[in-house]
Amino acid sequence: MDGDRIVREYQVLGLRLGKLVPGLVDAFTGDRALRRQVDNEHRPHPAGLADRALLLRRELAGADDLSEQRRGFLDAHLVALACTARKLAGARVPFVEEVRAYFQVDVRPGHPDAYRRAHAELDALLPGGGPLAERLADHRALDEVPPRKLEATVHALSSALRDRVRQRYGLPAHEVVEYEVVTDKPWSGFNYYLGDFRSRVAINADLGHRTSNLPHLVAHESYPGHHTEHCRKEVGLVGKRGHAEQSIFLINTPQCLMSEGMAELGLHAVVGAGWGRWTEAIVGDLGLRMDGELTERVENALSGLLTVRQDAALMLHDRRAHPDEVVDFLCRWLLVPERRARHMLRFLADPLWRAYTTTYVEGVRLVRAWLDLRPPADTLGDRYSRLLDEPLVPSTLREEIGDGVPWLPRDPA
Repeated sequence: MDGDRIVREYQVLGLRLGKLVPGLVDAFTGDRALRRQVDNEHRPHPAGLADRALLLRRELAGADDLSEQRRGFLDAHLVALACTARKLAGARVPFVEEVRAYFQVDVRPGHPDAYRRAHAELDALLPGGGPLAERLADHRALDEVPPRKLEATVHALSSALRDRVRQRYGLPAHEVVEYEVVTDKPWSGFNYYLGDFRSRVAINADLGHRTSNLPHLVAHESYPGHHTEHCRKEVGLVGKRGHAEQSIFLINTPQCLMSEGMAELGLHAVVGAGWGRWTEAIVGDLGLRMDGELTERVENALSGLLTVRQDAALMLHDRRAHPDEVVDFLCRWLLVPERRARHMLRFLADPLWRAYTTTYVEGVRLVRAWLDLRPPADTLGDRYSRLLDEPLVPSTLREEIGDGVPWLPRDPA
């Protein structure tokens, strides 16, 4: 089978799985006739789709008209889709194996000592006599964004980040992001890429938002995160190089771990150290207050708790812990109230999203290690642009790192 045919069959496979799993197809900007064809088909059987994924992997090995990089991308994604189809067909896939098939990473628990160190750092930053969780809540309450100012704050941050991204990376002249405030969602924000360089970004108002988290969210969803990545890949990989496989974006595949890792580091890439003061100046014009320097130090300390959510996923799906035990774990180590922990549990328990927390945790660790190990001649902007423009997968980054990604300390043997 020639490469173009394999790519088309890969798209068909993803669209057919999307008929069985609503939300699996995050974005499709390819041939509309192909989508109509699949929409008009009978509901497929997942076992047949699993077999088709395995057959395409075998045929892919002989597709000499595709570059090695494209074959690697397609193979990794066919592995992920085969796992999704097998699960739909009734196969019992252990959680760690499921995560490996989707994202090309092996997950393991973090260490409580690392979390205790993060708590000690926070304790020093937030002095007082009450419990640390209460002091952190009080600190966060100081920079809450009133609901009536949420949309204006989002637009102000988006405009400032967009200016930086356009100057550093370039964007299509008519690209645009529209923001909407929503409720009753398991996530805090979501990018719906609509094609033709347009995105709709939904902001979940249920969680409440702070001037400390909004710049991260806007950078993640829009500039230089998901929207920017979609735009640049649509221009370059799809438009100029003919990589039609990049016109479909599927949940629970390696491209998710890459995309979430780079989006989580978006503010680091375009603003970097000092983002707190930078944000303070922007929101100050809207009459909002924020101690930018302290906020940045607190958020840096909280990064030491990165793996707590992944630990919770392992508890729930690998160890089969009771949901209340998972909530208690989240409250203890993330220092969040029970309401927030139960919202996190909702995401962890969702059938589509149950493994997805790994994309934020291992995605950040892998991408950050790869960015930090850039050659001396490369700037952070140069390195980040590769993430925006190339069809990279997690195994590629690990190979380029060479010595592998450092893990957090493990329990002593």
